[in-house]
Amino acid sequence: MADEKDLTPSPETDSTDYRQIRLDKLNALKAAGQDPFTITSYPVDESLAALRAKFEAAEAEAKAQAGDDAEALAAALEPFSAQRFHVAGRIMSRRHMGKASFFDLRDHSDRMQMYIRMNEVGKEAFEAFKKWDIGDIAGVKGFVFRTRTGEISLHVEEITLLAKSLLPLPEKWHGLKDQDTRYRQRYLDLICSPQVKDTFIKRSAIMREIRSYLDGIGYIEVDTPVLLPIEIGASARPFVTHHNTLGMDMYLRIETELNLKRLIVGGFDRVYEVGRIFRNEGMDPSHNPEFTSVEMYQAYTDYLGMMDLIEDMYRTVARNVCGTDTITYQGTEIAIGKPWERLTMIEAVKKYAGVDYHDWADDAAARACAKAHGVEVEEGETATKGHVLIAFFDAFVEEKLIQPTIIYDYPVENSPLAKRKPADPAFTERFEYFMYAREMGNAFSELNDPIDQRERFERQVAAKRAQGNMNCQVDDDYVTALEYGLPPTGGLGFGVDRLVMLLTDSPSIRDVLLFPTMKPLPTQGAAPAAEDAPADAAE
Repeated sequence: MADEKDLTPSPETDSTDYRQIRLDKLNALKAAGQDPFTITSYPVDESLAALRAKFEAAEAEAKAQAGDDAEALAAALEPFSAQRFHVAGRIMSRRHMGKASFFDLRDHSDRMQMYIRMNEVGKEAFEAFKKWDIGDIAGVKGFVFRTRTGEISLHVEEITLLAKSLLPLPEKWHGLKDQDTRYRQRYLDLICSPQVKDTFIKRSAIMREIRSYLDGIGYIEVDTPVLLPIEIGASARPFVTHHNTLGMDMYLRIETELNLKRLIVGGFDRVYEVGRIFRNEGMDPSHNPEFTSVEMYQAYTDYLGMMDLIEDMYRTVARNVCGTDTITYQGTEIAIGKPWERLTMIEAVKKYAGVDYHDWADDAAARACAKAHGVEVEEGETATKGHVLIAFFDAFVEEKLIQPTIIYDYPVENSPLAKRKPADPAFTERFEYFMYAREMGNAFSELNDPIDQRERFERQVAAKRAQGNMNCQVDDDYVTALEYGLPPTGGLGFGVDRLVMLLTDSPSIRDVLLFPTMKPLPTQGAAPAAEDAPADAAE
């Protein structure tokens, strides 16, 4: 490698000095009338992955014709070798060897080695190229060949600087080491770790498959408002904003449910929405303040119908995206393709906690049982048998639900929108499904009795106001919609991000969100993390 001390700063150089060195190079280009930022387009013919595939196909066909005869093989490849291609991408590494250089170019699809010689591009262009930096965006014209070491490469005949990178990339072989920087500067994460892009390509495929599945069984995708005029009494806290023209506070939605069920009232029998949801709550590896949900509602079915739907959808999506319905997540096999276990909440608590709801004679007996097992419930006499059952489930059951499991028949106390079970009004026709000890989705036989719905809304609002929140209101318009008649309806909602985590083996929700919510740094800088030495220094 040629000595490039005049071009490359030392590892001890401050990152602001790196930027200044590159800025000086840019200014020199501008002074010479070669400002790369004035270029508006470049005629890219092929992605690097497509170009590699084309060469391999041509090579295979040539070998079939010529066999092992080197001269015959070269002759058979000549029609392809005579073709010239324009490609473009980011320079990720380079190796200078006198009057020739190798460098790696990466585009959205792949990377490919480039070979450039001074005799081919001219001395002036070659000397200019030697002053370029890792991270610069280049357009290249040339032909494809295989080197003596067997690597498919592009022989450069013309090269153009399309954009100048003013900041050095982190250490080029290992990507970003600092997790916080990865999430804050996702663009840098994607440049340095191409495998990260695969997660988001798979996320896109998952979304396509979900839509394809629902569209295929007669659902209609719709959009409903994000800004709502009232805060409902649900447990999730909303974000509040202000509409200047109307002179009123508005609330970012915490669900899409009520508007979708209004559409069922209006005559859409099967609707769904892929919607951004906002909840002003805590953050952890499976929660982000804004996330993507899919909610779907189907007239003339119930929660049993939605159980069958979600099992089949998950199997279909997993097979089409991952090629299998047995997923390895964090070292554990999750058998999505096998029939999911189905337990009532009472059965699950009895199985995993050894406690039988039916043994509790009254609420006091339930509270006494909770105390005996160290399960926390509300003090005093407010905790009902239903509250205690839920507390036992949270304490003993959820962490055991590794394989896909449906838990159904929830107490009415925590299911304000679900229809009561006709045979036992203390419970509702509701289920949640779990994988890897994580709740993945929630479904109901939807409550369509407007009188019962108003009473439950009023109790919710009263409870919130008792806690000091005086802003929440009963959604009177939704009750009015129910009074016009909501047919028997099954509804289901699930978080897309948790499904993507599962199918991409990602430990944190931040790994499947391109731009997760982060607290701003005291001073937002663009320099890479201190422990990541710029690639220029290692060149």
